[in-house]
Amino acid sequence: MSDGTHGGMNGGMNGGPGGGYTLVLLPPRAAGTEEWAGRLERELPGLRVLRPEPQEAAQALRAADAAYGTIPPDLLPHAERLRWLQVPQAGPPPGFYYPALVEHPVRVTNMRDTYTDHVAAHTLAMVLALARGLPGYVRDQQAVRWAPDWSPGSVVPLTESRALVVGVGAVGGEVGRLLAAFGTEVEGIDTRRTGTAEGFTRIHPADRLDARLPHADFVVLTVPHTPHTEGLIDAARLARMRPTAFLVNVGRGPTVRLDALVGALDAGRLRGAALDVFETEPLPADHPLWRRPDVLITPHVAGAGPHADERRFAVLRENARRFMAGEPLINLVDKADWH
Repeated sequence: MSDGTHGGMNGGMNGGPGGGYTLVLLPPRAAGTEEWAGRLERELPGLRVLRPEPQEAAQALRAADAAYGTIPPDLLPHAERLRWLQVPQAGPPPGFYYPALVEHPVRVTNMRDTYTDHVAAHTLAMVLALARGLPGYVRDQQAVRWAPDWSPGSVVPLTESRALVVGVGAVGGEVGRLLAAFGTEVEGIDTRRTGTAEGFTRIHPADRLDARLPHADFVVLTVPHTPHTEGLIDAARLARMRPTAFLVNVGRGPTVRLDALVGALDAGRLRGAALDVFETEPLPADHPLWRRPDVLITPHVAGAGPHADERRFAVLRENARRFMAGEPLINLVDKADWH
């Protein structure tokens, strides 16, 4: 193996008591991961780490007990002994969980809760920008136009507002806590979480979404892309929102139908939106959302921030340790539900 392969390809170890384990770092590999193989082998005795080139990936998978990265359908038949796959993202791109991978016995874990602080801060920046009318003022600045708006309705006071956070996982929970610190009344919608969380007045089950949408000034989406959340916010649900409400999406693009969103904005049935993720990425240059003064757009960067590589390595290392010790893995995914 080239590119810093550790342990070679011969004499593959058999996982289990008294044996060793082989982990493959699959191509393509992101910058910043060059030292991971050596670190893992030093810190986890008994672990062999392979870093194959693309043409060597099939051979490496045949020896693998575990892998980090993406396994395309043409490589999966070579992963006969694979028992654990670590996904590099919190929510991988559409198509990652294809039927053969779902049916394969491999356990899959993701990077959930790796970027919580960054995404939550980005979400709060979006909410504050919408509440204070900053998207319009940014356009005024670009046009060198002095147009102060002192009307009482030009801003939305967070202390008099209600937010509905759809998806109260790690990110959604932190978003709710931060919004509550601004005096906002926060409710949540979640398929798994019961009870409540810091900052939330109540967390409702998923079947209460339609009933709660009309009560929110800010609807904040942090949900992953799953078979159940694709197209979650469509024309019918946008019609249930207040015409004075804002929609914020920092979860996954396919959860919001952009044509329906444009229609709601055009008809005055929604006050504005802030979006970090989109059905199609990059958002096409001719898309009408680019030119709307009531829409704030960022290019899927809510998770940007320092320490990303080290945080991903920490999850990979901890799960590798647990895998070798036969302990429960963290961030285990329900493959059929994609998260």
